[in-house]
Order: sequence, then structure tokens, then C-alpha cells
Amino acid sequence: MDVLRDAHAAEAAGRDVVHLEVGQPATPAPRAARQALAAALESGQPMGYTPALGIPSLRARIARHYRESYGVDLDPGRVIVTAGSSAGFILSFIAFLEAGDRVQIADPGYPSYRNTLGALDLKPVRIETGPETRFQPTPELLDAAGPAEGLLVASPANPTGTMLDRAALTALSDHCEKSGKLLISDEIYHGLSYGERAVSALEVTDEVVVVNSLSKYYSMTGWRIGWMVVPERFVRTIENLMANLFICAPHASQVAAEAAFDAREELDGHVGVYARNRALLLDALPRMGITEIAPCDGAFYVYCGIGHLTDDSLGWCKWLLDEHGVAATPGLDFDPVRGNRTMRLCFAGATAEIEDAIRRLERALGQGG
Repeated sequence: MDVLRDAHAAEAAGRDVVHLEVGQPATPAPRAARQALAAALESGQPMGYTPALGIPSLRARIARHYRESYGVDLDPGRVIVTAGSSAGFILSFIAFLEAGDRVQIADPGYPSYRNTLGALDLKPVRIETGPETRFQPTPELLDAAGPAEGLLVASPANPTGTMLDRAALTALSDHCEKSGKLLISDEIYHGLSYGERAVSALEVTDEVVVVNSLSKYYSMTGWRIGWMVVPERFVRTIENLMANLFICAPHASQVAAEAAFDAREELDGHVGVYARNRALLLDALPRMGITEIAPCDGAFYVYCGIGHLTDDSLGWCKWLLDEHGVAATPGLDFDPVRGNRTMRLCFAGATAEIEDAIRRLERALGQGG
């Protein structure tokens, strides 16, 4: 977000900037979602409080989504509509963990995991991953890190884009069951994959808290609408917390969200653009000498090593913005130990912008950085 702030300041000063920093689609919410909300507003429907767990028809539509997309027969009563995935994580951490509990998370990983856990007096435990495990945790790595009360996994992951297949998810689920850990599965990038589809943890176990969102695949970041799926015995606990902490998810966003689930053709068209952008970057970066690249199976990021260029990714990305108008995210956000030698590029924008960014990067690296 600091990079975004600096990029906007540069644009306000009249400079031209290409944005590869923030993980959000450049496209608007699906047409069907916008039309559904417009119709509701035109009808005079009051956008007041909804039930804390969400509008029943939306919860039912989310449950149907699991049947259609994963073959999972899900009781709508286990679905909780949240104010974005961020609320889902907060609810999970408060409901199922106690102050001082240890939660294992992969590094590189989404920085808000660490920050939110710390704010709630929980202890994030770094699981240092690398290409040998496709930047994902394994039972062996978890055992080596010592005891913990929770494990948070992400597939596709931010910033690497790597995914856990069914066997890997099953192994992690079995590990959590044997060791008594809470398993939380971050699935907010589902729908964004470039080969095999992402596997939901609900396909391998019911003993999991799944957190998802309409931000990424559905292009609804600012609408702050997401959901979680929990074992039935936990629903009442989450309902009470939701009512006290958030009251409910935004009513208007819930109306739009229900319609968004029927916009697959439009949304898959966006994924086609991301796939082209991904291919352009994966072709161009090695030609520039950037060859250490995480296998981005999903999401819309390329996470790459720039250790041959710098050991100060923060300063290098600032130079890239100041001198070449390319906004990229330094790896320190995602890995506080090794991130000084990495950066993340988001390819969720227009293809023309990606092509422009590649030209600018080529010029930048041609100057030797």
C-alpha cells in the first residue's frame, strides 16, 4: 500500500505509472451484480441490517457454488457471509484460538496474516518454504517448527501463486487432525488458475475453516464481501461474534454478490486476460535475467528473485518507480527474512499495461539497475 501511495503521488505530479503493485483486478464488478443492486435500489428496498450470518438466499447460493464447482454437498447453515475475507480471518482467530496460541504460516506469505495474529495476541510461526516444496508447507516442515495450535494455508497463495493439490491438502489435513491443530484454508484466489483447478479443503475434510471472498475472481475488492465455511458446531459461536464485531456484511454488497455467482462467462473472460498477461511476463522476465520465479499456478502474481540485482528490494522497487514509472511490490512485505531479494508483480491489469511494463523493465535492467 505504501508503493500504491507513492505511485498515486507520482501520477498526481503528472508522471505516467504502470501499476503492478496492488493485488486487485482492474475490471469492475460483474454486470449482473451491478444490475441486481441497481434494481434493488430502484425498487426502494431498504439496505438495512441483515441477519448476522448473511441473507439466507446468498448463503444458499454459496452452498450451491460448492456443489457446482467442487462436487461438495454443503449445508447452507455452515456458510457465514462476512465483510470481506479479512473479517473471516479475524472471526476465525478470535473464535477458535486463545491468546498466546501459535499459528503456523508459510513464508513467503500474505503479510496481514502475521499482523492480524499479532494484534490479537497470537503468535505467528514462520514456516520457511522454497522451491523444493513449491513454496507450500509440508507435514515435515510443520513438525520441524514445533507444536502449534493452528495452521493457516493458502492455495493459490499470495505472493507465489502456487497451489496445493488434493494429496498435499490431505496430508496437511491429516497432520492437523493428528496433532490437534485448527486448519484454516484461505481460498480467496479460487477461480484464478492456469491449468488444473484449485482444490478446496472441503473436498478432503469437514474439519476445516474455509475463508473465501468475492474480491479476486469476482472483481469485487472494494465491496468488502466474502464468506467462511465452518463445522456446524461452530456456527453459533461465529454468529455471536459476527453480530458483535460487524453486525453483518454490507447489505448492498450481499445483493450484488448473489448475482455475481451467475456471471461465470464474463469472469472467465477476465481469467483469459490474466493468462495472456502471465504468459507475457513468464516469457519476458527470463530474457531480462530474472530466472528465479515461483511456479504461479494460480492467483495473478509473479514472485521472483532479484538477488542478482539487489539485496534491498525496498530501495530497488523505489528506484524502479522513481526512474522508470513501474510500481512493483518489494518482497519484504511477504518474507521479512528473505524478502530483501525478491519482488512481486501483479498481472491483473490490462494486457497493454503489462506490455508497457515489460518495455520499461527491459530499459531499467538494460541500465544495470
